[in-house]
Amino acid sequence: MKILVLNGSPKGKYSITLQTSLFIMRHFREHAFSVIHVGAQIKSLEKDFSKAKKMMEEADMILFSYPVYTFLVPAQLHRFIELMKEMQVDVKGKYAAQISTSKHFYDVTAHQFIIDNCKDLGLEYLEGLSADMDDLKNKKGQADALHFFQRILFDIAAERGQVLKPFTNLKDVVIVADLDADDENLKHMIDRFMENCTEKPKLVNIHDFQFKGGCISCFNCASTGTCIYKDGFQDLLRNEIQSGKAIVLAFTIKDHSMGYQFKLYDDRQFCNGHRTVTMGMPFGYLVSGRLSAEQNIQLLMQARAEVGGNYLAGIASDEYDLASSVDQMAASLSWAIENHYTKPANFYGVGGMKIFRDLIYEMQGLMRADYKFYKSHGQLDFPQKHKGRIAAMYLVGSLMKNKKLKSKMGNKMNEGMIAPYKKVLKK
Repeated sequence: MKILVLNGSPKGKYSITLQTSLFIMRHFREHAFSVIHVGAQIKSLEKDFSKAKKMMEEADMILFSYPVYTFLVPAQLHRFIELMKEMQVDVKGKYAAQISTSKHFYDVTAHQFIIDNCKDLGLEYLEGLSADMDDLKNKKGQADALHFFQRILFDIAAERGQVLKPFTNLKDVVIVADLDADDENLKHMIDRFMENCTEKPKLVNIHDFQFKGGCISCFNCASTGTCIYKDGFQDLLRNEIQSGKAIVLAFTIKDHSMGYQFKLYDDRQFCNGHRTVTMGMPFGYLVSGRLSAEQNIQLLMQARAEVGGNYLAGIASDEYDLASSVDQMAASLSWAIENHYTKPANFYGVGGMKIFRDLIYEMQGLMRADYKFYKSHGQLDFPQKHKGRIAAMYLVGSLMKNKKLKSKMGNKMNEGMIAPYKKVLKK
């Protein structure tokens, strides 16, 4: 493919985000990559947009690459997208993806901005990578970047009908459903999902489960790890549901939610406390109803996956093309299981876990099971532990205050910032 990287950083070639794009380019040399520094060159692009327009119209995929600035993309990239519309760039039907770097403060709104504008332009949006600024310096961050692009290639192959079905690894999926006799559409969705599996996965219908009651916040599980109810739900959850390789939640939208039975199910999962016991497990959804009108449910599904450390492989809906939607989610889930796919947490995941981290640390005397879990999984990651980094920032801050030194430095500051990334690219 011809892949065009739109570097939205005003720092141009000194962009930290761009280094992740360059890292991907060096690992996928079978594709023809090119770069436009739209952030650094926006003034000249306003005068002459013809070359950029030609490059975009000749590309097979457009990759937006940018740092998150104040909830959204940098103003320069924002202006470039305006110009794309003003100059009527014909990119309809081409693929699009995005890479951002930040400290995850409202990266979700920046990504949604790109997604919405891709829809305006008729681009086929695929996937986004929201990386921490330092991710590319470590092995996990490098693996995340490569998996991100591999996932894009898989999605394109799936769309082109180049992925073989049914999938052998979906037998290890657990479908948790709130399914009654009247839910014909939901049953049809579950049956369709089953058709994608060489062996039928486990189906747990919580509609039939006899809950003795909802969570009463007694905190018995906080110290002992066990629920006060003796209705068997804890055993069902841990032995039947969380023992699989992936979980699919299936429900019909009721009262702007997943329904009362699923709310019981969610609340009673507090027998796990705040412990992310399914961390690393992919999730999928089968949703019957007018999902496009339910923004809060969509946010809930995304945030649940992010805070739990789960990759949200897909949300299938019967609102439009039921069969295609279910098949696409099944293919995505299969790929995620096979590749042990995870993504860096975005604002929902990072912010949510910081709140829980502080809560568990403060209440460790009561929430003993949670504290033990957080400590053993390295989730008590307080910033005051990073003494070396804090000292280095004091040094940089002192240099920035000195006007003479600052003027002599020129681009040395930018060069110094991307130096660790250049080492990664050399390797």
